[in-house]
Amino acid sequence: MKLNERSLAFYATCDAPVDNAGFLYKKGGRHAAYHRRWFVLRGNMLFYFEDPASREPVGVIILEGCTVELVEAAEEFAFAVRFAGVRARTYVLAAESQAAMEGWVKALSRASFDYLRLVVRELEQQLAAMRAGGGPPPPPRPRALPSKENGCAVWSTESPAAPTGTSAHTRPGPEPPPLPPRRRASVPNGPLDSASFAQLHEWYGQEVRALRSQWLRNRAQP
Repeated sequence: MKLNERSLAFYATCDAPVDNAGFLYKKGGRHAAYHRRWFVLRGNMLFYFEDPASREPVGVIILEGCTVELVEAAEEFAFAVRFAGVRARTYVLAAESQAAMEGWVKALSRASFDYLRLVVRELEQQLAAMRAGGGPPPPPRPRALPSKENGCAVWSTESPAAPTGTSAHTRPGPEPPPLPPRRRASVPNGPLDSASFAQLHEWYGQEVRALRSQWLRNRAQP
């Protein structure tokens, strides 16, 4: 695979969020010595630098067709990135703590496109199972609201059920005032759908004024 060095350097040091970053000890290819490098994981590319302030990476590892596993090495918290093939290189790395090692192993194991394909395939299977009827139950429906008439909730005239073992007359008290009859505005010139807002306002206003006048007369009587 031929990679453009300038594009890689820009991608390695751009301001986009990284998948993981931190110091690791990298074992040399020909020498047994470990070198402390600053590693940055972006997608399926693992860049390593001399230090965090470096503007160009020393190298890059393409995380495709590889496995990440723990190994026994001279350094503590060591793990290896192994590639398939006779002449393929194995990268031995070591973290500075157990938590850092576990974080790097998890992040590197999930960085390849092969892993993403497996995740997408599993999600597609779960979606197909849900569409076939094996999904979770639908959320509960909200309680039904009272029926409406003329845009207002209809009052129920039924008395609430008395508790078991008691009578409805055990607690005498003043009866509530009777509910007003449900009225419909009279429409003299046609259905409501064909009336304008001004006409509806006037028709309903006439009925409201008539009811108010009747209430005032009843109140004025001794």
